Amino acid sequence: MPKIKKEKQNKFYVTTPIYYVNDVPHIGHAYTTIAADVLARYFRMMLGGDNVYFLAGTDEHGAKIAQAAEKNKMTPQEFVDQKAAQFQMAWDRLDISNNDFVRTTEKRHEKVVVDFMKQLKSAKTPLGNDCLYESEYEGLYCVACEAFKTETELVNGKCLDHNKECEKVKEKNWFLRLSDYAATLKDLIEKGELNILPEARKNEVLGLIKVGLKDVAISRQNVKWGIQLPFDKEQTAYVWVDALINYISALGGTKGKLYKKFWPADVHLMAKDILKFHAVIWPALLLALGLPLPKLIFAHGFFTIDGQKMSKTIGNVINPDELVTKYGADATRYLLLSQFGFGTDGDFSRERLNNIYNAALANELGNLVSRVVAMNEKYFESKVPEANANGDKYFAFDLKTDWERYDFFMKSLKFDEALGVIWENIRKANMYIDKEKPWELAKSDKHQLADVIYNLLETIRQAAIMLIPFMPQKADNILEVIGFDAEKEKEKKPSDLREWGRLPEGQKTKKAEALFPRLT
Repeated sequence: MPKIKKEKQNKFYVTTPIYYVNDVPHIGHAYTTIAADVLARYFRMMLGGDNVYFLAGTDEHGAKIAQAAEKNKMTPQEFVDQKAAQFQMAWDRLDISNNDFVRTTEKRHEKVVVDFMKQLKSAKTPLGNDCLYESEYEGLYCVACEAFKTETELVNGKCLDHNKECEKVKEKNWFLRLSDYAATLKDLIEKGELNILPEARKNEVLGLIKVGLKDVAISRQNVKWGIQLPFDKEQTAYVWVDALINYISALGGTKGKLYKKFWPADVHLMAKDILKFHAVIWPALLLALGLPLPKLIFAHGFFTIDGQKMSKTIGNVINPDELVTKYGADATRYLLLSQFGFGTDGDFSRERLNNIYNAALANELGNLVSRVVAMNEKYFESKVPEANANGDKYFAFDLKTDWERYDFFMKSLKFDEALGVIWENIRKANMYIDKEKPWELAKSDKHQLADVIYNLLETIRQAAIMLIPFMPQKADNILEVIGFDAEKEKEKKPSDLREWGRLPEGQKTKKAEALFPRLT
């Protein structure tokens, strides 16, 4: 199972795609963004916060935006300002910890795009040709996708993704000589120097290259809502090229301090529908300028709602605010990432979300914490008991092994399996209570009771540390219930946090309110 980086890691840069602002945030956007946040929080624990950079943002140019603004009787800038704010508010509600939020209408971004285009204009391909050339293009264009389509990508002349007929477009554009990069890209991918996961997505990209890469337009002639090319005032940067450059513009361009510290990106996260732009066009653009390639391009699958594709017509599009209002931010994060493998397609069911919330969060985790601190209050006056030297270290060896598994799954973006490691121990702790029966030990063996309560409290501490990337607020709540200052605790070295037995004897625990109130 491949890891993100083989060499010793001293920094981590993770990005989401910058979401197109023609619509409101939905759980597809939230899914990618939560995954990026989990990675960022995990690597902050491992490397320190100053060595991690997490970028999100919005893609705000193009014909579709201009049309949507006109329809809403707004200027394009007014429209994108409103939409960008909706995304920022959605990420705030989901407790997303991005370091920056880049917008493609910002001057800092436009400046880097202009400079990038100037360099492309003078660049040569691996075959010695001009990287850019001007030509007239005639073809089918899907405004909803902001992309040109071939006949093989259409059904009855309609775009597969939007079920809309494409427009016939004839205009003069500047083209990227993408075909000249085919052999180089193929070699880099096959050698693993351009890492694409899951494996099926890597094979998909290699398949595209094998069929043959066609040169692609990097500008539009009749789209005014965009960034003007520095060498052709009649053209604006094609929206996808403009958008891709955000990963560097947010770092201040190639001369910026952040660029020097964090580039190349360690993980570009996205849904599989925009894989070609990230795994073919973006690497070609970087190669043209002699810039390092991203370490990993990871394209996760799609999901359906109750077996049906998300659709406004059907009315099953879920706004993340709806989930946060019902379940809370942390529970929403858990529910979205625990259901199936991050790289695969899957299905969400509203009824199943309720059942999992009650079973895993309310019953297993929430009930464990409340039961154990209540028993500690009853039997040891809320003070962590002294464990005997020869006591039952029921979990110690397993947790040492499980930390190794947890790290492996986190670095492999197998979030459901990392959560599975945590829940194995939560369930084991609940079974341990049933096995040892502390209420009976209180009458017969106070020493064994002390061991049992200590083991349970220490297991809860270990679970809370593992949960920090996934459920940061609840993890803090749990640490505080068992007597820690959560912020100070997170500043400690990972090796110290993970050591079994770090729970100080005599530390005061607190009464626990329901972490996850049961849904009725």
